[in-house]
Amino acid sequence: MPSPLSADVDTADLRKARGAFFTPEAITRFVSDWAIRSSDDTVLEPSTGDAAFLVSAVERMRQLSSESALAPRVDGVEIHANSARVARSRVEEAGGIPHITVNDFFRVKPQPRYSAVIGNPPYIRYQDFTGESRTRSREAALKVGVSLTALASSWAAFTVHSALFLQPGGRMGLVLPAELLSVNYAAAVRQFLFDKFRSIELVLFTEQVFPDAEADVVLLLADGFGEGPTDHATIHQAKDASSLATMDLPLRWTPPDPAGKWTGLLVGADAIEPLRSLKEAGHFTHLETWGDTTLGMVTGNNKFFALSPARVAELGLSRKDLIRLSPPGSAHLRGLELSTSQMSTLGREEKATWLFRPGEPLSPAAREYVETGHRAGVDQAYKCRVRKPWYRVPLVPAADLLLTCMNADTPRLTTNSAAAHHLNSVHGVYLRDTLTELGRELLPLASLNSVTLLNAEMVGRSYGGGILKLEPREADGWAMPSPSLISSRKDQLRGIKSKVGRLLQQGKLADAVHLVDEALLLAPGVITQDAVEKVREARKNMANRRAARGRSGR
Repeated sequence: MPSPLSADVDTADLRKARGAFFTPEAITRFVSDWAIRSSDDTVLEPSTGDAAFLVSAVERMRQLSSESALAPRVDGVEIHANSARVARSRVEEAGGIPHITVNDFFRVKPQPRYSAVIGNPPYIRYQDFTGESRTRSREAALKVGVSLTALASSWAAFTVHSALFLQPGGRMGLVLPAELLSVNYAAAVRQFLFDKFRSIELVLFTEQVFPDAEADVVLLLADGFGEGPTDHATIHQAKDASSLATMDLPLRWTPPDPAGKWTGLLVGADAIEPLRSLKEAGHFTHLETWGDTTLGMVTGNNKFFALSPARVAELGLSRKDLIRLSPPGSAHLRGLELSTSQMSTLGREEKATWLFRPGEPLSPAAREYVETGHRAGVDQAYKCRVRKPWYRVPLVPAADLLLTCMNADTPRLTTNSAAAHHLNSVHGVYLRDTLTELGRELLPLASLNSVTLLNAEMVGRSYGGGILKLEPREADGWAMPSPSLISSRKDQLRGIKSKVGRLLQQGKLADAVHLVDEALLLAPGVITQDAVEKVREARKNMANRRAARGRSGR
């Protein structure tokens, strides 16, 4: 197989593997017009691809020049040889002079001589961003004191390395994943941008720009390299690439901590203030105060290990071959409790409520099923191959509460009354000993308040399809009513618990939340009705924005 540097062929799969998603002209033109301010500017596109940005740069520089015959030089770096050849041809057709290096960008030593660096860095998730390229990228970032974790996707180091090619006062315009705003590994990048640039502008989209990439994007417009720090960012919002010329009026946003998540930039100060005052008064805390949130079990092959009662009977397995299991997924965890009766109902609906985990020695039925798995190659799946014996899934204790991690509406906490074990499609919350009784009884109910729902939008991250994802580390910082507030309002909460449960069964989340707000937040001395209304409106706007991006990506 030819190397990326010498390959003459290119396909959609190969482009996706190296994180190449070609950019709409409306965006390349917008970024070029912002970044290039003179026909004498020096311009670099560090991931050239088909030269979409360089073509727009040439057109911009020719427009700015009084010389109609100007042929501006533009530079680029591209790892794929055939793409580089196409890029050179396109720049020449646009009237420019291309100087495009075929190389891994992280092998190119920074020369701080460019007025503008523009482009769309490759987006390769950490699972696929491996080997020498990852090592070189992290080393490049470390040279300027930016330490990236092993979970960082390719764009993070690319952003830092790109900035180092700027001359003092230079400008950087990049198309970045919206992960910039929310993921923990981007903290160092966020801090770097605020430290090094005089001004930061962000353009957010309410609809997806790259549906094929299954990721939201933002435009980063960073001006005045080496002239930082800045204490704020200017936020613009557009519907899509075609509406960049008619964006909403910009907003000034000052983060409490530049390295912290930037998801709060979509929430007005009047909606954030209630949470601040609730925490200050001791009425609110974080989920981590209540207990530990952990990932669920990884089987390596859910179809083999997760079994319905009917399948168990068909295989002739006995109870000692099985562990009670919350079925894969989380559609059944939208209420307040997972009970034994609900587990029985799920089983009758042919959901997988049992985990195959046989004891030793193997029963005849278990031995026969293990052999079936062996013949089907289940034992060769990575997670199975690395454990001994391959058919014994490492157990995670049954959690007090189950937390949904992929949500179309909002994350849910459910009391695990059935003592079911859980897979990695949900998280488990293990309550502290002193809070177990109160937490199991009332925390799932109390968590359905407007402040907690808004904060979920801020600490979670938006995925393709409009899904809100919450990882355990993010869940640790998720705002929750404090034990003292719930204790003081337990009678009121108990009084609405049954009604809230029925509303959730009917899919009436908003009605359930209003009841919880009345019982918990609108008590004397907590917060006002006006504050709750502002929080509700902010949460509604963020959820609608997330859903709109999901619809646009279909």
